[in-house]
Amino acid sequence: MTTVVVVRKDGQIAIAADSQSTFGDMRLGALDDARWNKIFQHDGSYFAICGSAAHDLVLQSALKRIKNLDFTSRAAIFESFRKLHAKLKEEFYLKPEEEEDDPYESSQMTVLIANAYGIFGVYSLREVYEFQRFWAMGSGRDYAIGAMHTLYDTLDAAALAKAGIEAGCAFDVSSSLPMTSYQLTELLG
Repeated sequence: MTTVVVVRKDGQIAIAADSQSTFGDMRLGALDDARWNKIFQHDGSYFAICGSAAHDLVLQSALKRIKNLDFTSRAAIFESFRKLHAKLKEEFYLKPEEEEDDPYESSQMTVLIANAYGIFGVYSLREVYEFQRFWAMGSGRDYAIGAMHTLYDTLDAAALAKAGIEAGCAFDVSSSLPMTSYQLTELLG
């Protein structure tokens, strides 16, 4: 489990994540994990994934294999994840079954995306949301959202992301510091 956040405020965008991996009741912290950064960059966008740790390398590899993916809008992200879903099943052996009554196959991951065009969330059935101010995913999300909501009017985007991660790590047993964060400037248009 994890805590990841995205924030958009005053033309600035931030994404941040904790560093802990969890295997059932066992945790792997940054001290022992040689690759604890949960955020990766691809083609101008930052991605942070919740769910199985396997998703990180799988998504990075899939993004490199498919050309002309677009992460600049909600609709473009949907189309990109629709293309990715087929590749995930075909080349990475994704098991798309989740609940029997789900209307669509699952991609089995939730992803936060931050880029100069905004902050976005992608859920397992490829639902895509664009967020106005902030959002969080992972087991520490409720604490992170509460902290960012409370502090939104008083801090900048980077400080809000930091506060969200710190709150998640303070109260969620599956999240811990240190954290990774990245900031960028929003394209206003």
